[in-house]
Amino acid sequence: MMKLVYTILLISIFAPCVLADELPDLGDVSQTVLSPLDEKKIADQIMRDVMSSDEVVGDPEIQDYIQNLGMRLASNGPDKTQSFNFFVVRDNSINAFAMPGGVVGVHTGLIIAANNESELASVIGHEIGHVVQHHLARMLAQQKNDSIISMASMALAVLAARANTQLASAAMTASSAGAVQKQLDYTRTHEREADRVGISILEQSGFDTNAMPAFFETMQKGTRFVEGSAPAFLRTHPVTGERIADVRARVSQSRFRLLPYSPEFDYVRAKILASLNTPSQAVALYQDNLKEKRYSSETAQHYGLACALIRNNDLNGASKQLAWLRSNAPNHAFFATLAATIEVARDNPVQAAKAYTSGLATHPNHRALIQGYAEHLIRVRQFDQAIKFINEKQQLYPSDPVLFELKSKSYAFLGKRLLSHQAQGEGYFYRYNLQRALEQMDLAVRANDGDFYQQSIAEARLNELRKMIDEPKKSGIFK
Repeated sequence: MMKLVYTILLISIFAPCVLADELPDLGDVSQTVLSPLDEKKIADQIMRDVMSSDEVVGDPEIQDYIQNLGMRLASNGPDKTQSFNFFVVRDNSINAFAMPGGVVGVHTGLIIAANNESELASVIGHEIGHVVQHHLARMLAQQKNDSIISMASMALAVLAARANTQLASAAMTASSAGAVQKQLDYTRTHEREADRVGISILEQSGFDTNAMPAFFETMQKGTRFVEGSAPAFLRTHPVTGERIADVRARVSQSRFRLLPYSPEFDYVRAKILASLNTPSQAVALYQDNLKEKRYSSETAQHYGLACALIRNNDLNGASKQLAWLRSNAPNHAFFATLAATIEVARDNPVQAAKAYTSGLATHPNHRALIQGYAEHLIRVRQFDQAIKFINEKQQLYPSDPVLFELKSKSYAFLGKRLLSHQAQGEGYFYRYNLQRALEQMDLAVRANDGDFYQQSIAEARLNELRKMIDEPKKSGIFK
């Protein structure tokens, strides 16, 4: 089924279409079949698939890094009203993709391949360009008889078959030569628009604009003499010498910036690398890098080695790396999470509690520490304290589904059925699963073990969820 959806998507992409060459153009939504509200509804459906996919990285530190970087870039884009969701896909191919409604996926392979944060930002800025130009909505506008729901269905297709080049080749073969050529022209036009918007975003966000052509050239040179080995990003975003020259000419007009060093990129990259291959291979990689001095950041190598050693169940070795980090690098929230993770792996609740409270004292807003400490409190059966802690921190992260799910678990252990179902319902809501959210809220109303105030809140929320589910059906977007 997924392959069929993906094939349909590819065929629709390679359908003939024409676009004017005036650039940049912010994208006239009136030329499409999707209103901003339609795009928002489709984005919610896409995010429901994203949030339930095992392909998506759930690590809060990696999640938050990409979301924060993406929002920093998007805030400097041409459309300040466009909402965005950024997430990381567990895939070693060098790629990123954008979908309607501001949904942007970044592959782990892209993060690893980028030499610095500006190179990563250049690709994300490019994808933001596709979103604010409404490129996918324009494509859909060419096939007005197609069901809009197919746009929402493509999320899982991309996650399940995004690297399947054979399907792409089949779709191209099925198209006539003239249609393919027209679509290639269309694609190049969109790529130029996204490049130019991305360059502007990079400059306004304080990144090095030279990173965009540099990264394109790195990918192109690295695969030029190996047939079929082009990174996925180059297959889905064709890079030509002309396009690189155009980008080079534009960035030459940008002013030089001396960028302050931000360690998060290196730590996130190291953490991802530590999760690849077998634990012993990951350990060997970092040990060899340190021995041969193959690194741009020694601190990141020690951090990555610590993460790999935890995977390899060498907790004493991980502790030694943590000690090195604390002695040789500025204090960082990632180190606090690392310390707590080591103690949890040791099954030492007393030391784990100390690590979490110490980390939160210095980094009270760090989501990984917040989630970890809430889980710890549940693990040691301090349910009331867990609920109190979560309630305090939800002011920082009111839409975090994990915190609602942890709260639900705590209420369940305390036998408070209404509050447990209510919290679980909100967890589903923030995972974009309205149907399951409604089911849980209905169970909350039926529980009848809350006071009048709690019962009234649950009933009001249930009615609200029913309206949310009915509205898309009435509009014909989802059936």
